[in-house]
Amino acid sequence: MHIPDGFLDTKTMIVSATVSVAVIALNNKNIKRAFDEQPIASMGMMAAFVFVAQMLNFPIAPGVSGHLLGSALVTALFGPAAGMTIMTAVVALQALLFHDGGVMALGANVLNMAVLGCWGAYAVQRIPFGGRIRPVLLFVSGWLSIVLAAFAASVELGVSATVPFNVVVWPMLLWHAIIGVVEGVITAVTVPFLAKVTVLKPWGKREIEES
Repeated sequence: MHIPDGFLDTKTMIVSATVSVAVIALNNKNIKRAFDEQPIASMGMMAAFVFVAQMLNFPIAPGVSGHLLGSALVTALFGPAAGMTIMTAVVALQALLFHDGGVMALGANVLNMAVLGCWGAYAVQRIPFGGRIRPVLLFVSGWLSIVLAAFAASVELGVSATVPFNVVVWPMLLWHAIIGVVEGVITAVTVPFLAKVTVLKPWGKREIEES
């Protein structure tokens, strides 16, 4: 899912970077709420967990990899604004330290994995169920976040004429739909577990529906 340098044209890199910066800047004011509700050290630990999880990847197409994401997990715990910040830091460090994703393509990778990944997950997690988050919503949010990010990457590659859209989109969606099942299970299991054994609680102080 990490798009390397040389795979996107100039206009796609500029547009994706502009959108990423604008959305993150607009939501920075909401990060204080996450700081008030959760220990800052917990955000660092979750960022490290996501960083390691994303390093386990495998090739799907030339220059494009499939891997776990983590956007739904951090969104459930810290909200979409802080989640985007965490995911942006993870994606940026991977590009700068390990060349996993290009530096010039960083705006697109942030858009796919941080912005779309977190807000896609948030849209599902906020479906009302009497003030509770049901595990099925956590599962769906994890699955959707990774599929949505994969689709966006396919669109960017297609628009850039790197590879025809109809050629790249189906392998990307197929593999990430499979990976998304694992992502969904991890999200659905980890959030309730952390809520029970740590001070971490679902963002917005919503309760976990046990049944």
